[in-house]
Amino acid sequence: MEFEAKLPISAPPNLNVFKTRLEIRNGETYMEIVLVGRSNVGKSSIIRQLTGRKVRIGKKPGVTRRIARYPWGETHIVDMPGFGFMTGVPKRTQERIKTGVIKYLEKNKKRILLAVEVVDARAFPEIVERWERKGEIPIDVEMFSFLQELKLNPIVAVNKIDLIYPNERDMLLDYICDKLGLLPPWRQWLDVVVPVSAKTGENMHELIRVMENVLVPLNKKRLFVRSKSLSSPKRGNQPQEEYHGEKR
Repeated sequence: MEFEAKLPISAPPNLNVFKTRLEIRNGETYMEIVLVGRSNVGKSSIIRQLTGRKVRIGKKPGVTRRIARYPWGETHIVDMPGFGFMTGVPKRTQERIKTGVIKYLEKNKKRILLAVEVVDARAFPEIVERWERKGEIPIDVEMFSFLQELKLNPIVAVNKIDLIYPNERDMLLDYICDKLGLLPPWRQWLDVVVPVSAKTGENMHELIRVMENVLVPLNKKRLFVRSKSLSSPKRGNQPQEEYHGEKR
């Protein structure tokens, strides 16, 4: 486990959509952009690139066990606990974490502006084939379908693309699209699928652009209507939360 060096803070989109606040956390809670994905796909590293904040990053799967919130303009980027395999974590606990993530998304969908599902570019094919050999739906594919069902405007960030040879990337991204139910070639889904490297910063500007394109249509009137029916989130089986804002 280590803390990465703080990078220059990335400027969030300057959009009116971020001016809507909700009275939930200490009288001052914001709309959310959530990052979900399997353990060790690099969600926390992507958030570090987006926000410039120190983010808890570990070499072993499952470091993020709590919901972590990071202010980004007038909204919050939310790092959800990774699901799937975790070294030294019982399968029963892994399932409980996955269930907690699903329940959080279901209960709080009215204040979630969009969801970014992060997948591991190098590991995705192997993981999908392993699940399919068992006759099961791969968890990455299942999560993407779930985000679509909740209408959370899902974006797929294909992380660790720097580990893929340039001449093999198109074929890999076509494969990922096909498994997610998006008709290849992948380049017709540039507003949904974004290859990035949180380690090198490659294509992070494109991820921000795609996020902006989703957020622009969500004008203040729509957000106001959505916010009227919101209530304080129930704890239940949801993961515990950590807030990483600036000290006042």
